[in-house]
Parts: sequence; structure tokens; C-alpha cells
Amino acid sequence: MKIASVDLYYLSMPQVTIAADGSQDALVVRVTAGDFVGWGECEASPLVSIAAFVTPMSHGACQPVSESVLGMPLNGPDDIAAMAAAVAYNSMDLLQAAHTWSGIEMALWDLLGKARGEPAWKLLGYDRAYPKTPYASVLFGTTAQETLERALQIRADGFRAAKFGWAPFGASLQGDIDQLDAAREGLGEDGVLLIDAGQIFGEDVDAAAARLEAMERNRVTWYEEPFAGDALAAYAALGQRTKTVGIAGGEAAHNRQMAEHLIDFGGVRYIQIDCGRIGGLGPAKQVADFALSRGVVYVNHTFTSNLALSASLQPFAGHEGHEICEFPTGSQALARELTFNHIQPDAEGLIHLPDAPGLGIEVSEAALKKYRVPVEIRVGDRTIFAA
Repeated sequence: MKIASVDLYYLSMPQVTIAADGSQDALVVRVTAGDFVGWGECEASPLVSIAAFVTPMSHGACQPVSESVLGMPLNGPDDIAAMAAAVAYNSMDLLQAAHTWSGIEMALWDLLGKARGEPAWKLLGYDRAYPKTPYASVLFGTTAQETLERALQIRADGFRAAKFGWAPFGASLQGDIDQLDAAREGLGEDGVLLIDAGQIFGEDVDAAAARLEAMERNRVTWYEEPFAGDALAAYAALGQRTKTVGIAGGEAAHNRQMAEHLIDFGGVRYIQIDCGRIGGLGPAKQVADFALSRGVVYVNHTFTSNLALSASLQPFAGHEGHEICEFPTGSQALARELTFNHIQPDAEGLIHLPDAPGLGIEVSEAALKKYRVPVEIRVGDRTIFAA
């Protein structure tokens, strides 16, 4: 087969706010090759990612992503790896290229799986997919009382674990302590509590460490992204000051090496990878294997649709010991309606990957039509993208 087309769909809710909610818009990718169609989803600014696919060449190391994809052969995993290498080399000066390629790469695994009649996790080399324990992923409430109510609802919905993140965390020490206490109270004594600081402390290790006592007291399992994604020294320094709380990070990694450096030099105990940013399933699988060799727990990062959720679970499906996974519960209607089928916890509170070919998720054409925002990109008197 050869890649015949790559179609990009910019979808958006009617109103997009400054809330740290990545499900407010989306860039969905459709790839065709032979008689098959594959779907993927990018995790980045949709319009900038579209531009990276179609932009005119600036020079030899700044070519559009399309140059390394369209017309290329797709007959096995090695062909996906070859395209990944071509994108990395030909578009090395195009910083959005990794994000654009990530959604395409997802779609290629989906398409290849459909062509072979196998789920993507089998194509990645696993014999079976182990069930995962989902944690409900939500934002902090604007007040501690609101966070308490969210935690109580999460527990009532049957989740054993939950992650609270982003603003207003970091605004004040006492406010953060109140938020932590409220989350623990709502989840109960045996609930798994996870905290995402949303990079609020930059590289300020002392400010981040000031929250550790309250985290230890509330039995927080991990302290996620207290710093900028590449602040390796800060991660390592904070890790040396913790007792039971593990430092987590990795969603900002847009290549395998960034994630490995966060493990080796940042000292994180949990590495969280977003397939829509790191370059897709292939490099995410490499990070999962690397984490296993270093005694670090691999976790998916996903806060959008079930298409992205399924993709994010494939790279560590066969690692039995890495069982906790992010499970978005507060997504916008766009993300919920994007797919016909959904991954849901079973009676024991576990989630299972689809065993259908590819990613096992069916995209709704009606949702694409409902939320699609028309885009046209012109250069001079020439239209280089219209959808």
C-alpha cells in the first residue's frame, strides 16, 4: 500500500476558554492507503499543526510534514518508523512537526491494524493487553469545597483513583493545603490521590517543596509536573526532598530522548507520555520499555477523546505491572461525541483495550461535521490548504 491522502479536521467547541482543558478543540487526522482508512488525533494547537503539514519549504531541513508522508509505502511497522525518521530529518527546524506527525502516526497504526486484522498493541509486539486501573482526571475546583464535591462524585462513580490538577493550585500555600485536604477527604482513606501542578512553579524548587508536607500527610501518590517539562535539575532536586511522594512528568516530551532524559537526569518515578505529542505509538512504546528497564512506572497522558485514549494505552498494553492509566472524565461534548464507541470501566473498575483491529475506535462522521471549523490557508494567490 501507499499513502494516498492525509485529511486534517479542525474541530472546536463554540467557545474556547483559558481553562486547562485540552478537549475544547481538536485536530483529527484521517489517512487512506489501499482500501483502508485510519484515524488519529494530534495534541497541540490545531491550526499551527495544520500549517506544519502544508507549509511551503523554507529550506532542506524545514520541509512540510506532508513531504515525508504522502505517497510513502505502508506495509508494516518498519515503514512507519521510516516515515518518522524522515519527518525528524526533513522537518528538524519545524518545531510543530512532531505534534503534527503524532496524529498521523496514530492513524497509520490504526490503518495498518485494520489491513492486517489485528489490534495495534499486537503490531507493537505484545502477546496480550492487560487491564488497567483508570484514574479519573479532573481539574481542581475553584474552591476547596468544590474540589471536595468533585472527589465525592468521583468516588460515587466507582473510581478508586483520581487526579486533580492546574489552577488554582500554586496560587497560595494555604490554599493548596486546603485543596489537598479536600481531595483526600472526598476520595476517602483508601482512594489513590494524584496531584498535577501544571508546571506552575517554573524552576522554583523551594516553592514546590513547600507543598510536600501536606502531600505526604494526605498520602499523595505522585506530584506531577511541578516544573517546566525540560527543567531536569529542578525535577532531580525536588525528588531528593520527597519521602513517599513520587515525582511525575513527561507529557511535554515531544521525542523519545526528552522522556528518557527526564527519567535518567530528572529522576522521575512516573513517566507520563502523550502519544499525540511524542511522535505517536512507536516512540511511546520505546519509552515504555525504557521505563521498565529503569524501574520507572509508565503512565499514559490523555485528556481528550476516546480515540486518543485508545492510542495512548497501546504502547504499554503488554506491561502488566504498569497498571494505572489516565482516564478523562470531564471532557467537552466534542471529545465525547467524536467516537461512537467508548472505553468504560468494567464491574471491577478496570478498563480493557479494544481487541478490534487498529485502535478499535470508530469515529463519528456526524461529529466531524457538527464541530468542524472551515480553514483556508493561502500563500500569495495560491490556496495550499482548504477544509
